[in-house]
Amino acid sequence: MTEHQLPPLNALRAFEATARHLSVKNAADELCVTPGAVSQLIKTLEVHLGIPLFRRVNRGIFLTDAGQAYLPPVRNAFRQISDATRRVAVPEDTGILTVSATPFFASAWLVPRLKGFQDAHPDIDLQLVSSSALADFSRDGVDVAIRHGLGRYPGLSSQRVLTVEIVPVAAPALVKRLGMPETPAGLMRWPRVNDAERKAWALWFQAQGIENTGATRGPSFDDSGLLLKAVLAGHGAALLPAAVVADDLAQGRLVQLSDVTWLEDFAYYLVYPENSHDRPKVAAFRGWILGEASKKVARPRKKATVKAARFPAGS
Repeated sequence: MTEHQLPPLNALRAFEATARHLSVKNAADELCVTPGAVSQLIKTLEVHLGIPLFRRVNRGIFLTDAGQAYLPPVRNAFRQISDATRRVAVPEDTGILTVSATPFFASAWLVPRLKGFQDAHPDIDLQLVSSSALADFSRDGVDVAIRHGLGRYPGLSSQRVLTVEIVPVAAPALVKRLGMPETPAGLMRWPRVNDAERKAWALWFQAQGIENTGATRGPSFDDSGLLLKAVLAGHGAALLPAAVVADDLAQGRLVQLSDVTWLEDFAYYLVYPENSHDRPKVAAFRGWILGEASKKVARPRKKATVKAARFPAGS
């Protein structure tokens, strides 16, 4: 093989897909060819390289040491080609800005405020993608993401958007029926809805010095958006991020049940590749969202802060 002689592209695609699935059949389904065609392409590549890339054991296949060493650069090459193709097909300076955000943050905080961004930047067409998974900026076409975490993302820039302060809230009808609790201990007798791990209320009570909380009762939800809907429907009190329920509190759809705010370790961060920092549309969105997050929203009750504690990361 001469220095610049490249293997057949289709053979490389067959190798990468088969190595990813460890299945000739699944690779064939992905590539829309027959399993026999995939096997023949892999054999062609192995002959071209002069080494076996897979071991066949009973009905399964496994990468050889050479195959394991070969896979990462092949996969990276395909990613670079895909990324370069996307950049050529849709130039970075077009007016489309793709934002990835967690579903709860998108629906409860971001979407109600987006008109302000569109009014300020009518030349930018915003595309919002809701996902709880970390964005793969090299493959997903995402320009910026908003994630709930500690803000440590290697190789990426991140700016804190919102500190997550957790407040106990309930629907006005439930407050009218049960009466406003005079102390945090008063919530012990209330119906409560819970996060999926059923730990938030116990930790909140412990932060108030209330240790004997008994068994956790009431429904639980693995999605904060569903948890919010349950509270609005009057199923019980819940602990939710103050920033994302601020509008509901200000407009009377929810009532804050205690002056005490639970400050958790996590926050919402704006995240994007370091080399995107100076891109005009990224800079425009960064300036807008940080400015929007810094606005003070009038709250119906004065708050006091207790020691930091952890709230579920799936918000």
